[in-house]
Amino acid sequence: MSISVAVALLSMGCAEDAATTSSVTTGGQSSGGSGSGGSGGGGGSGGSGATGGAGAPEWIWGVTIDATEPLPDITAALGKHAKKPTTRIVFDELVPASDYQASATAIHGVSFVMGELLDSFYVSQYAPADYVKRAEEYVSLLGPVVDIWEIGNEINGEWLCGQQASSCSPAQTAEVVAKIEGAFDVVQKAGGKTALTLYLNQDCWSSPDNEMFTWASKNVPNQLRQELDYVFVSYYEDDCNDLQPDWPAVFAQLAALFPNSKLGIGECGTAQVAKKAEWVERYYTLKLPEPRFVGGSFWWYYRQDMVPHSEPLWGVLDGIMAAP
Repeated sequence: MSISVAVALLSMGCAEDAATTSSVTTGGQSSGGSGSGGSGGGGGSGGSGATGGAGAPEWIWGVTIDATEPLPDITAALGKHAKKPTTRIVFDELVPASDYQASATAIHGVSFVMGELLDSFYVSQYAPADYVKRAEEYVSLLGPVVDIWEIGNEINGEWLCGQQASSCSPAQTAEVVAKIEGAFDVVQKAGGKTALTLYLNQDCWSSPDNEMFTWASKNVPNQLRQELDYVFVSYYEDDCNDLQPDWPAVFAQLAALFPNSKLGIGECGTAQVAKKAEWVERYYTLKLPEPRFVGGSFWWYYRQDMVPHSEPLWGVLDGIMAAP
C-alpha cells in the first residue's frame, strides 16, 4: 500500500490494525500476517476463475488481506463468493514463514493464493542476500499453498531505497533490482509462478527516474521482462491527484514492455467510505482490449471492508462476480 493509505488507516481509527503492525507500509503490509487478492474486470478469459495450470486462475478476482485474523471470518467470506477469488497475503517483515503455514493453508482451501514476499515499505530493510534468503524460506515452506509469488511490490517506488527517500542513487536502484532478480530465480527454480507489481505514478512521482515506465524499461532485467508470469500495476487514485488513467493505453504500453506476461491491476482501494462502493465497481468491472489482461484489482481493504461476509461491500463485490 502507499504511504498515504497507511496514514489513512491510522486516521480512520484503525487502532487494532496499527497495534498488530510493526509499522505502516507503502505497499500494503501489516505485521502478524496479511494477504491480498486480485482484481476484477470484465472481458477476458476465464471469468469463472478456472484453473490455468499450476493452480493459477485464468481470470483473477483478487482481494488483499493485511492480516490473517479473524481467520474463520476471512475464510467464510472468501468461500462464499460466487467465483473463486485469489487472496493476496502480505507476508510481514521479520516474521518467519512458519507463522503463516496454518493460515495460508486454510485460505488456500477456499481461494487461490498470491503470496506477497515483502511489502514495498520494508524492502530497504533487507540486504539483497537477506531478501533472497527470505524468498528461499517462504517458497520452501509455503510453496504447496501459494499459487503465485509476488517477488517485488511497487518496485519502482522511491521508498524502496529508504523509507523516507524521495529519490534513488544508481547503487540503491541496483540493490533493488538484485533483490527482485534473486527472488525470481528462487521461485522459478522451485517451479512456481512469478508476479511483479509496479507502482503507477503518472504525474505524481517524486523523482522522474521512478516514473513507472521509465524505471521498468531501464531497470527490469531482460530475463524478467521475457519470463515473468504476471505483471501487475498498483494504483491508488487518492495518491495521484484523483487521476483516472487511460487504462487501455497503460496496458498497451505494459504489454509491449512485457511481451509474454499476463497483466492486471495488483492493488487498489480507498479509505474514503463514501467512495468505496463506486471504486469497487470501477475496478472489478474494468474491461480492456488487451488480450493478456486478467483482471486482479486486489482491493487493499478486503479484511476491513468485506469481512464478515455480512458487510455491504462484500455484497457489492459478490454481485459483480455473479454477473454474467
